[in-house]
Amino acid sequence: MVLPLLKLGTLAVKTLSKPLASKLKQQAAFHPKFRQLIINFAQANHRLTTRMQRRIYSHSTDVEIRPLNEEKAVQAAVDLIGELFVFTVAGGVVIFEVQRSAKSEARKEEVRRQEFEAMRQRDEELSKEVEILKHKLEEIEQLAKGRGLAGIFHFKHSNTAGEVGKPAS
Repeated sequence: MVLPLLKLGTLAVKTLSKPLASKLKQQAAFHPKFRQLIINFAQANHRLTTRMQRRIYSHSTDVEIRPLNEEKAVQAAVDLIGELFVFTVAGGVVIFEVQRSAKSEARKEEVRRQEFEAMRQRDEELSKEVEILKHKLEEIEQLAKGRGLAGIFHFKHSNTAGEVGKPAS
């Protein structure tokens, strides 16, 4: 019951994070200081990705990289911020799910450990009981050899093996 509700909750969080990311995009695009910061960030990201692409495709890397115009830079940065937000929320949900699963497994392992410990203690108790019974059996055999039991039950000791003694008259 809990698992389907949890899965539904994570889906709801992911779904709700997309409009929040869109709202963040709108606010980031119009705030002046933040706008300049994201433009600088987008330009740096553009230079880095262009250099990487040139190296990957074996193009000339010493050619000047033209900066993005302001609107493209803002749009690229805002898109990146939105994607990072969605990714962060999804990553947080995954981390939460992994931790929840680990706690569940730890509880199961603890129950198994307790069951194992209970079986081990029961085994030790049974082993002690077997030793006590062996000791009592040895005492009874000692008494029987000394004709202690034969005398109590008035049995005659017979010399033939497997033959039961007859009562004394």
